[in-house]
Amino acid sequence: MNPVSALGHSIIAWVEAFGGYLQFVGRAGVSGLLPPYRTRLLLKHMHFVGVQSLTIVIITGLFTGMVFAIQAEIGFSQFGANGLIGGIVALSLTRELSPVLTALMVNGRVGSSMAAELGTMRVTEQIDALESMAIDPLQYLVAPRLLAAVIMVPALNMIFNLIGLAGCWYVAVKQLRVPEGGFWDRIWWYVDADDIVGGCIKAAVFGFILASVGCYQGFTTRGGAEGVGRATTTAVVVAGVLILTGDYFLTRILAPLSVG
Repeated sequence: MNPVSALGHSIIAWVEAFGGYLQFVGRAGVSGLLPPYRTRLLLKHMHFVGVQSLTIVIITGLFTGMVFAIQAEIGFSQFGANGLIGGIVALSLTRELSPVLTALMVNGRVGSSMAAELGTMRVTEQIDALESMAIDPLQYLVAPRLLAAVIMVPALNMIFNLIGLAGCWYVAVKQLRVPEGGFWDRIWWYVDADDIVGGCIKAAVFGFILASVGCYQGFTTRGGAEGVGRATTTAVVVAGVLILTGDYFLTRILAPLSVG
């Protein structure tokens, strides 16, 4: 196959995959709005996405805040502005670091798990069995996972914010001797409600991305155990790239609102 034909086939395959993903998400969203409502499954997946991800989010948030405080001190100490550390770190956390890092951490744990679980169900024909019993697999398997991720990733994002600020406070106030009053005063001065809300909106979108990509890759798995492994890897990589790409566009949309 010559390079032009190979490029054409790659583009066609990508367009078909993207179209299939959009159809999958649309059908899953519609099915989730129709009864019966799977409340017990939703709570189960909320526990899996949220509660079981707390440890990794807390550890990541703590050390992110601590490291960012050290780096900020290196820069601000050059012109005697150490009092700005709290405000700048808090602003960076709420707007960017918390939603992005939370989503990437949850994606590595939850997105891969969703792809592996649904992929295993697909290759062992459990999804086909649900369809034979007149149970909509999108409503039963996918919709609760999507909603759980959209709810719990913003909640984890807020926890990341708090833990990151705690780590920043410890390094800045206890180790670098930044005045505590000025530290908190700068945070109240720089961080607005719009910054926090914008971060939560990003986290909700990222949660939808990681769950939908993981479910889609698992739901469309082919090729036995090898296919499950391939789907799991693809889900993590694609969702991670989409999260970072989507962050740019969401920032372009939300930044003017925060300024206004």
